[in-house]
Amino acid sequence: MSGTSARLLALLSLLQSRPQWSGTELAERLEVTTRTIRNDVDRLRNLGYPVNAERGVHGSYRLGAGAALPPLLLEDDEAIAVVLGLRAASTSSIERVAESSAIALAKLEQVLPSRLRRRVNTLSQVTTQVADDAGVPDADPRFDPEILTAVAAAIRDVEWLRFEYDGEPRLVEPYRLVSWERRWYLLGRDPEGDTWGVFRLDRVVLRMRTGRRFTPQPLPDEDVSAYVMRAVAYEGWAVHARITVLAPASAVREQINAAVGIVEPIDDETCVLITGADSVSTLAVYAGLLDMDIRVEEPPELVERMKVLSRRYGEAVG
Repeated sequence: MSGTSARLLALLSLLQSRPQWSGTELAERLEVTTRTIRNDVDRLRNLGYPVNAERGVHGSYRLGAGAALPPLLLEDDEAIAVVLGLRAASTSSIERVAESSAIALAKLEQVLPSRLRRRVNTLSQVTTQVADDAGVPDADPRFDPEILTAVAAAIRDVEWLRFEYDGEPRLVEPYRLVSWERRWYLLGRDPEGDTWGVFRLDRVVLRMRTGRRFTPQPLPDEDVSAYVMRAVAYEGWAVHARITVLAPASAVREQINAAVGIVEPIDDETCVLITGADSVSTLAVYAGLLDMDIRVEEPPELVERMKVLSRRYGEAVG
């Protein structure tokens, strides 16, 4: 009986590791006959695990979705990876995710074998987990994880999404979610204006589901991640600026990527950097990090902030 139980656990682990297995593959991995595999699958079903089977020459087995989560069987390195991932998620900016991650982590650590618990404890003793927004001028924006799941469901179901964005009503065709720099963005299309837009989820207030499906249009020609980052550089920040840089555009592009800002040449020796941040203070610091001669004329708040920093730096060196 103990041998059968061990084999069932091994079979369940294999079924969890990838979407589909043939009976022959499972038999070879467990070193049994395909008849034994069929019997073991029946045993798993009797225990409440929904194992779907496709008959025929190309028949296969698939672990289906059940009413409850089955026990998760992990290899040693997989268990450690999950623990580390949960610890990182415990500092998440998404509301309730940090708390849920901490609870899940406590449950997992409670059932870890002693050999793995020692390895995990060693990692904990020599590692400090810092929140994503620790030490930066602009704290991570907080938003409800239900927004994330609702938007993902609308993308999956190819359904129009209605929401308010910075107080303005919007109706878009949702296409992709992009996570970048501790923030979440939605790439969507305005069906009336036939224009594409990028929306920060922490500024989104969802309205009732539309239940109205749409015919997907081709995505922007460039890579979706690059498109979103360029859009953020133009309009995704709370504060924007056009900074004149006294250097060739090629030299500036070597210092930054498209995610930070857009560089437009003026002449062979001068260019304009279009960039932004969540606050004037952050933008003023980022401009200084460029380590090139610059001229700032707008917005007025940025000009004043840079004057304050200039005075402080000057006084710092006498």
